[in-house]
Amino acid sequence: MEHNILIIGGNGLVGKTIARILKTRNPHLTIFIGGRKGGKTAQDLTIDVTDPTSFQVISEKKIDLIILSVNDKSDHILRYAIENNIDYLDITKPTPDLVKAYNIAEKAEVSSRIVFSSGWMGGIVPGLVNTLSQDSNDVQEVKLFVYYSVNDLAGESSAHFMAENVAVPFHDYKNDKPASIRHFLDTETFDFSFGIGKRSAYNFDVPDLYILNRIERVPNVSVKMTYNSKFITWLLGSFQYLRIFNILSLKERKMIFGSSGNGDISVFEIVIKDKTGHRKLSLKSDKGQAELTALSAVLHTEELLRNPHENKVYFSHQLHEPLSLLAQLNAYETINVNVVQ
Repeated sequence: MEHNILIIGGNGLVGKTIARILKTRNPHLTIFIGGRKGGKTAQDLTIDVTDPTSFQVISEKKIDLIILSVNDKSDHILRYAIENNIDYLDITKPTPDLVKAYNIAEKAEVSSRIVFSSGWMGGIVPGLVNTLSQDSNDVQEVKLFVYYSVNDLAGESSAHFMAENVAVPFHDYKNDKPASIRHFLDTETFDFSFGIGKRSAYNFDVPDLYILNRIERVPNVSVKMTYNSKFITWLLGSFQYLRIFNILSLKERKMIFGSSGNGDISVFEIVIKDKTGHRKLSLKSDKGQAELTALSAVLHTEELLRNPHENKVYFSHQLHEPLSLLAQLNAYETINVNVVQ
């Protein structure tokens, strides 16, 4: 069966990587790339997420699935997908935007699959959490630890989010209640796998905090992040403690968070607690964040194309059997997954 896939933001780092992996694994698909400037081929479409008049081409090309890899703050693409019964997969939204978009979709009459995949590394963390306990209802605590390398290739969206929100409080969850916290404070020492060793990790806002507590009903959820440079990790914590971020302009904050290298590993580790004890899952992507995020988006896309999931609103992990998701990730040549009891 033929399928027409549209990647909006397909000229960005993650969008290009999604297109490459998706085409390599599914050569029969027709993949269109949407961007503000269009392109030179028939598969390049001029689509500006801030201008709904540019969306007509989506219907003209008979698009079956929209993959959104650029931040659509006004949710124009989401509304268009719902109104025109087009499957939709969004990998871009920070927590406040995700909550707003989810509420829009939940209140709408939906006749397609609307999938939010904005958690860490393409929304795979909650699915992996569910591989660690025989009954997800028994999970009492989830801790996510992120190792971020400044040498990794990084797209603009994550840097811009940090620049815009580093001084804004957010929530983790304790005993099923939101607790107001700030980025880069509340240090916790964690012994990272893959030869990284013990690092000080600090508060970090990702949508998994919301998803794991509000959707999966885990009462205690926290996320901590460390940089590959101990000095940078310490410096950002000091800036936050002294409230220096509050007096810097947005442009200055973008300069701090906007660096990107030529590529490095990306690592995250999940520690859960249930009634039987603690378990840990460690994942390393040798090709970094963009490759892993793009692969996750491809796995969600393949699942939507392969299985007749009913028309409704999903978080991406809800599409998969947890152990199947784990196996597909582990089968990818540049990903290494370890599970420890």
